[in-house]
Amino acid sequence: MSYLKFDKNLLINLDQSLPKEMLRTNRAGAYHCTTLVGCNTRKQHGLLVIPIPEMGYRPHVLLSSLDETVIQHGAPFNLGIHRYKGGVYSPNGHKYIREFDCESVPRTTYRVGGVILTKEKIFITDENRILIRYTLVEAHSPTTLQFRPFLAFRDSNSLVMANDAINKTIKPVDNGIATCLYDGFPTLYMQFSHKPVWVDRPDWYRDIEYIKDMERQVPYTEDLWVPGYFELPIKKGESIIFSAGVSEARPRQLAKMYTSEIALRTPRTSFFNCLKNSAKQFYIRRNGGLYVLSGYPWGVVLARNTFMAAPGITLAIDHEKDFHEIMSTALSALNRFMDDGIEDDTIAGISLPDIPLWAVWSIQQYGKLYPEDCTARYGEEVCRIVDYILDNKHPNLHFNVLDGMVTVEGADTPVSWMNGVVDGRPVNPRTGYLVEFNALWYNALRYALALTPDDDAHAERRQRWSDAAALMDSAFPAKFLNEWGYMYDYVNGSYADPSVRPNMAVAIGVEYSPLSRRQRKSVLDVVTRELLTSKGLRTLSPKSYGYRPVYLGDERERELTLHQGPARPWLMGFYANAYLKVFGMSGVSYIDRMLIGFEEEMSWGCIGSLSQMYDANPPFLGRGAISHATNVGEVLHTLRMLKRMSL
Repeated sequence: MSYLKFDKNLLINLDQSLPKEMLRTNRAGAYHCTTLVGCNTRKQHGLLVIPIPEMGYRPHVLLSSLDETVIQHGAPFNLGIHRYKGGVYSPNGHKYIREFDCESVPRTTYRVGGVILTKEKIFITDENRILIRYTLVEAHSPTTLQFRPFLAFRDSNSLVMANDAINKTIKPVDNGIATCLYDGFPTLYMQFSHKPVWVDRPDWYRDIEYIKDMERQVPYTEDLWVPGYFELPIKKGESIIFSAGVSEARPRQLAKMYTSEIALRTPRTSFFNCLKNSAKQFYIRRNGGLYVLSGYPWGVVLARNTFMAAPGITLAIDHEKDFHEIMSTALSALNRFMDDGIEDDTIAGISLPDIPLWAVWSIQQYGKLYPEDCTARYGEEVCRIVDYILDNKHPNLHFNVLDGMVTVEGADTPVSWMNGVVDGRPVNPRTGYLVEFNALWYNALRYALALTPDDDAHAERRQRWSDAAALMDSAFPAKFLNEWGYMYDYVNGSYADPSVRPNMAVAIGVEYSPLSRRQRKSVLDVVTRELLTSKGLRTLSPKSYGYRPVYLGDERERELTLHQGPARPWLMGFYANAYLKVFGMSGVSYIDRMLIGFEEEMSWGCIGSLSQMYDANPPFLGRGAISHATNVGEVLHTLRMLKRMSL
């Protein structure tokens, strides 16, 4: 039995099936995303969505969808489904679906009278091409298939209205057609493994609605161009492959191409395998480097997310080579900034003050697995970053020689991962001493000491690091620990922010913590009592002022809510590490039980992956990006940590 299989009872009920989405990528920035029944509910949904270099690598929807129609005895049965103005669904092809299976590739099984037809979709690795294989499993009379392409040719965050500016030219190619609606876009090639008949029937399909955008209170209606349709017969037991790409394919090679790609897939037969597949979807090859996309469907390459996610999405799935490639790309960008103050063109946010700290943490995760190789590969990099901070070379990470800690200016511009902005101002103006910044800084100091030989050649360097860490041994708890047993989120002058937030989980979850075991236990108790949910740690306690548990509403409302309650799965990695450090092996079964909540998510939201955040109150619904690299990475990291401890 498949781990991810959905039957007709769920699929024909749109209230249950439309919230479930599927995602496929090609590791070059292109993706296919829609709901299980094929009804697009977001403007970012599409059958072929690709980044266009000439347009800043922003993703663009070329082919929105492909409607299939089964014809028998002259009677058409349209398998497509769209939502039109007023909430009208047409043509209602979901009623013919009997099963959706996503173990290896997404497979939809349709039954129309005596016809049983399967549809399987697969992306070609590192190529902007999607293949769809149709197989006629059963038919008692001659059967014909029609395919009607819905074209968008737009930015994935925009919408298109019917217009006269489109280029309606259709160019015949081998077993298909080629078209390009607007100047500056790549040509879209649509071809089949069998020769079809192309019928010109150009028209705008107007007022298509996207209900997820409607919920977000952003524009949600557009018109799509349908230039005509393909038609071809299919015999019982026969398979036909459709290709959509930005280069012309060789139709005779499509079957071989499809089979070769299938062999590369990891079956989604377990919780771990689902996350392993999801992890690889965040890899992006661009300009000769390997990058990490923050999430889908509107993610970008971010420095912080790269360093936070890299260990989990590579090392936890035994992709050590990919870890080194990602780190090489990211560390090169960081070094350019540290040396010359140059921002990276691809990795956004490389100048943020916590990036060097997360870089050291990321390297440290590799060091836990391969200590000797880590010292040889990254030892000097860690030392260089620590010296860079000690020498006060970062424009907004200030080392204090009196207490060994670091401060930042974040009152006017957000500098941490809690970066919501409303009316140009941070929702959480965290400034001064930030608890997780200083925990990561202490961890970096101690880790640099652990990596560096205790000899005369390194004596001066080691003494500086040791002196700073020694100051923090007393200064850190004095600054952040309060009389209620938890930690202030940040301290700025005489003001200590009393909000109960998960950043203190970082302070007790890093490998080298400036807190004693008893102090960590006290903080852990508060985190468990007020922040822990089955979907990660809340970003704010329900007992704290400003708690907003549900991420809904217009853009302003969502920004106000972003870090005021919704739970984040990635924080479970630090929570689990802290719990196991306090309770040892006796805590393994508890953390294992806590991960059950994430396994449940494999068949909700974006199936086989984890959303960006979850409502802070039951039933903990997924919100934001449907697949998020940092969350997938840290849950994988935690799974592997438990496995190693259980051996």
